[in-house]
Amino acid sequence: MILKKAKGKIEFIAVGSELLSSGFLETNSLFLEEKLEELGWTLSFKTVVSDRLSDLKEAIREAGKRSWLILMSGGLGPTEDDRTKQALAAVLRRRLVFRPDILEKIKERFESRGLVMPSSNRRQAYIIEGSEVLDNPHGTAPGLWLKARNRIYVLLPGPPRELKPMVENQVLPRLKSFGRVQLLKVVLRVTGAGESWIEDQIRPVYKLLPSGLELTTLASPGDIQIRLSMPVARNLDKARKDFNLVKNEICRLLGDKIYSLEGESLEKVIGDKLTRMKKTLATAESCSGGLLASRITDVPGSSNYFLEGMVVYSNQSKIRELGVSENLLKKKGAVSQEVAEVLAANMRKKAATDFALATTGIAGPSGGSKEKPVGLVYIGLATPEGTVVEKNLFRGDRELIKFQATQKALDMLRLKLIEIEREQNQ
Repeated sequence: MILKKAKGKIEFIAVGSELLSSGFLETNSLFLEEKLEELGWTLSFKTVVSDRLSDLKEAIREAGKRSWLILMSGGLGPTEDDRTKQALAAVLRRRLVFRPDILEKIKERFESRGLVMPSSNRRQAYIIEGSEVLDNPHGTAPGLWLKARNRIYVLLPGPPRELKPMVENQVLPRLKSFGRVQLLKVVLRVTGAGESWIEDQIRPVYKLLPSGLELTTLASPGDIQIRLSMPVARNLDKARKDFNLVKNEICRLLGDKIYSLEGESLEKVIGDKLTRMKKTLATAESCSGGLLASRITDVPGSSNYFLEGMVVYSNQSKIRELGVSENLLKKKGAVSQEVAEVLAANMRKKAATDFALATTGIAGPSGGSKEKPVGLVYIGLATPEGTVVEKNLFRGDRELIKFQATQKALDMLRLKLIEIEREQNQ
């Protein structure tokens, strides 16, 4: 049977025992997901498998049972543990065929660099019987395109610098012949609420979901993503209407908890608002140690609105740089509402900005007490109308507490900017 159009599920298999170890991150699937979306397609399964031949064969068999397109990366190198072709050939009961022309290309690549090809690279000149060769101008491992048992298997090299151009120039053009669909997709980002609360709020939406529309949530401390995706092959206008109905209802139910309708980071949203409103910002950080300023300046063009950032970590620096009184520190402690207020107000005055944010707290793991536990953070926001301080108790390790503190600080500013915009539009 010959495949004429895309039908069914798509699977990606990342091959490599190292990918199952700590310290190694599999990223090829992210690139492939992005490229498949250009065709209106999505991955249904993602598998990471070791180099063991038995594991490889099992992963391939399972993929063949449930997916029409199986993309694999890795295991095409010259060493003994590169077994992807061997495993697929065994599952499909096909021979490995030696190709002298491929061997010559590999030799030429070594010779062009003044090197002699190691004998182990000869392994890369074998292909699976019946497969098409995908040229690899950036390495010695050619890819393979194979139609078998009403499935398509695409074997790709593991290194991203080799995989990406092969996908762009050789795989995508082949896949386009199976047709493309329109993929309606949106990523709503939410902060200031927990996953359970959000689930309760949007529960009525599930009754509105049309066939084919997938709603998923991805939760992390301080940030939750609500993803809507819907592949559409026909009746695009009706599908878009149904899709927007769901999206708009979620926006109505969650209100200002949603900070982005396009998957943007909170710092990007803040930057756009400050730029549009022609407002400026400064930061004074203690427990967040410069992370807040770092996030703000990660946004291109942030110099237009971010004027100054200070890390006043010690009591001495709080006194010297921002005029916190020694008496206040002795009486209330560095981690207090009063100190956060002074830091924010004096930072705004010092930098001559419209707004200033300040953080002071206990990031841990030590330094906490019953009265002031680890995770306690006071965040100050100084505005032209005055300074407000919010008390927070975050959970997690040191890194996570610092991130949540900066997320909360940015959101305080975001909500203030929304308030100002609404007052101006009245």
